[in-house]
Amino acid sequence: MNRTRHIRSGGERLAHWLLAVSVLILIPSGVEIYRAAPFYAIELRVLPGLGGSLTGALLWHFAAAWGLLSALAMLGLRRLRGRGVVLWPLGLTSLRGNLRHALSHDDLGYNPVQKFAYLTVFALLGLVILSGLAMWKPVQFQTLTHLLGGYEAARRIHFCAMVGIGCFTVGHVVMALIVPRTILGMILGFKKDKHDGAA
Repeated sequence: MNRTRHIRSGGERLAHWLLAVSVLILIPSGVEIYRAAPFYAIELRVLPGLGGSLTGALLWHFAAAWGLLSALAMLGLRRLRGRGVVLWPLGLTSLRGNLRHALSHDDLGYNPVQKFAYLTVFALLGLVILSGLAMWKPVQFQTLTHLLGGYEAARRIHFCAMVGIGCFTVGHVVMALIVPRTILGMILGFKKDKHDGAA
């Protein structure tokens, strides 16, 4: 017989997809903003932009930033209430072992490589938010701007952190495609298991 297991709550799925959409808007709108005043030799012409102009890109960027903050708040409340990604301890010995051998892909459990990846991306999200605040209101958040090394340093931190988030996003999508049952769980919130014999 088939048994249905609920593995993702509605709130968790909503936060996940809100976060995904926010990042997918933040990156191309950020590319458009960067093109208006590039600070590296690269111009990112191969990447799609969003907004059509600096003003339009900023509007998209700020709208998606609120979506990002809302999603992180929802996920944060979820973690405080109990189930979620337990980041510590990572288990570095186990991490090295998982890098050399087959990784587990439990529906609710996270192997050390996944924990390390999530820890890294949440740290990058924190840097994106702090550097974003420093650029948005450099006078009001002048202490934060100073701690980050100034306005221009905040721009570079923001850019590099977003590149890291983009790399995580690509890897996350690839891994989800390799283990498609995780996508089903994040869309439907449940998984059907096949069992032989009477219940």
